[in-house]
Amino acid sequence: MRKVIGIGETILDIIFENEKPQRAIVGGSVLNGMVSLSRLGVPVTFISEVGDDRVGDIVYNFMHENGMITHYIDRFQARKSPVSLAFLGADRNAEYIFHTDYPEKRLNIPFPEINEDDIFVFGSFYALNPLFRKRFLEFLEEARRCKALIYYDPNFRPSHKAEVLSLRASVAENCSYATIVRGSNEDFYHLYEMADMNDVYSEIIRHYCDCFITTHGSDGVNLYTENVCAHFNSKKVNPVSTIGAGDNFNAGIVYGLLKYEVGYRDVPSLTEMDWAKIIQCGIDLSSEVCCSYSNYISSEFAQKYK
Repeated sequence: MRKVIGIGETILDIIFENEKPQRAIVGGSVLNGMVSLSRLGVPVTFISEVGDDRVGDIVYNFMHENGMITHYIDRFQARKSPVSLAFLGADRNAEYIFHTDYPEKRLNIPFPEINEDDIFVFGSFYALNPLFRKRFLEFLEEARRCKALIYYDPNFRPSHKAEVLSLRASVAENCSYATIVRGSNEDFYHLYEMADMNDVYSEIIRHYCDCFITTHGSDGVNLYTENVCAHFNSKKVNPVSTIGAGDNFNAGIVYGLLKYEVGYRDVPSLTEMDWAKIIQCGIDLSSEVCCSYSNYISSEFAQKYK
């Protein structure tokens, strides 16, 4: 059976509305999607790190309770687990402040077994961090060697804008490993100061990766491949919170690839009709998450969706 392996940060999100804390939710850009996939019955392994403290226990136990394989979680000692403060604005988007206390040696864990057509998911600044870039590339090399389908979401936040020139080379290198690159139009504007995603694909991404998906919030989804250029409409929803929307769009795409039995060698030959079914899964999951304060789909929704 095909499995999904994700790598990324784990964090406890404390969500604020009107400057007051409302709830604490286990999060992390890749982790959010992995939780949804696990609730959908997909075998999920997650590679990450979390402190050996009370917050770390909350995060670790949450992953375990949601059926994720946690053998590759590095429980570092004598440091605090990461926490983020997420401030919801009137548009239901969030601004973040991160508090981290990582050790010097990072990702001190082996790589899990991976087979051809398994799906490897990575992204965010975690995939760019120069402090453990060499170790991160070892994971990517292993996934490529095994012919896994590699899914990359840059998820580039404005907080790293000052570092953008030094980080572009790492983004390009990540894209060169990827089978599919997916990001929001805002991600690529922050990265390249280009507003037209056609230009981003033709001038940058296609030189590294053939398959490019961009999400535009309520304005829908664009797809660019060597053979297909298409637009797909979003669902009309009244969002409660957009935290986790992009992460769950990723989960939906991964779920669609599994559901429709798309392997590593199949991606280049997918038609617009094939992509429409896969992307609809992404739209379904992201729309569902926007209608709640959760970072992932509910178990009830997952049971119905399966």
